[in-house]
Amino acid sequence: SSEPVRLRATVMSFGLKYGVPVDADFVADVRFLPNPYWVPELRTMRGLDAPVNDYVLAQAGAAEFLDLYARVIDLATDGYLREGKRFTTVAIGCTGGKHRSVAMSENLAARLVRVGLEVSVVHRDLGRE
Repeated sequence: SSEPVRLRATVMSFGLKYGVPVDADFVADVRFLPNPYWVPELRTMRGLDAPVNDYVLAQAGAAEFLDLYARVIDLATDGYLREGKRFTTVAIGCTGGKHRSVAMSENLAARLVRVGLEVSVVHRDLGRE
């Protein structure tokens, strides 16, 4: 028996100051979350670092946003497959693409894996500053 076709997703973090990714199907702005840049001990870290990740996820609305956004993408999946679309790009932006968008992208990717998508994560602007 052949495996069912699954949608493959790329979750891409980016910095809005460098422009929105042109190939994105979904674009989300997570600047509603407090910026770790303004926390001195987190400023030089990145969203991949546990203290930044924990800080971002602890903010009001962060987990709820991830849960709801994962549901939106999951809802679109069946339609995409029906229409012959096999790949989707989900872009998550913050100011510089270093803290919030990186942490949120990693956590969104984990949720999408749990609902059965094949997911890769790209941090477009990490290390750019």
